[in-house]
Amino acid sequence: MLSYFTIQSNLLVAAVFAPSAHRAWSRRRPPLPPVITGGTLLFITITGAVHHLLLADDAAHFSMTDGGPSTATGWHLLANHLLHTVPPIAAAPDWLLLTRPDGLRPRHAALWLLYPLAYLAFALPRGALLSPDTPARYPYPFLDVAAHGYAATLTDAAMLGLPFAALAFALVGLDRIRPTPRLRENRISSPGAGGLK
Repeated sequence: MLSYFTIQSNLLVAAVFAPSAHRAWSRRRPPLPPVITGGTLLFITITGAVHHLLLADDAAHFSMTDGGPSTATGWHLLANHLLHTVPPIAAAPDWLLLTRPDGLRPRHAALWLLYPLAYLAFALPRGALLSPDTPARYPYPFLDVAAHGYAATLTDAAMLGLPFAALAFALVGLDRIRPTPRLRENRISSPGAGGLK
């Protein structure tokens, strides 16, 4: 399961945004650096976009619905939404409201893109080393070298990388123009001498 980008990005969301929210609520510590929260938002947004636009769309070339309408129901449908829909939607306002703006630079976007590249460098050799009958040998259809060959797989990866890069730089641009969030006051007593409030 950990070989899926979906699982990795969801674990990253839990590891980053829970402490981010706690820090904002308690105000005991400074907020997490924007490079961490922005990168996490990028990765979980990639997860949601790839799932909804490529893997769960019956008409998409890399659909994982076996050519027919998606038949996910019950717990499977709930799990799909909890992994691919809810986290990107929840991460966006968390980043917008709990991360101070104007902390990102274009170099941060370039740094973030190393993770999808590292994932590609992990997934392709892993698939090549596994037995051909291993389930989910290549975690995603667009990475399936056995079905498409290396040239087509790397071309597909580059074509996916372009919108990922555009999104990364768009987050940096948005960070430069968004307003500073107003975090609520969370104190028991006034800052000056006096009784409790």
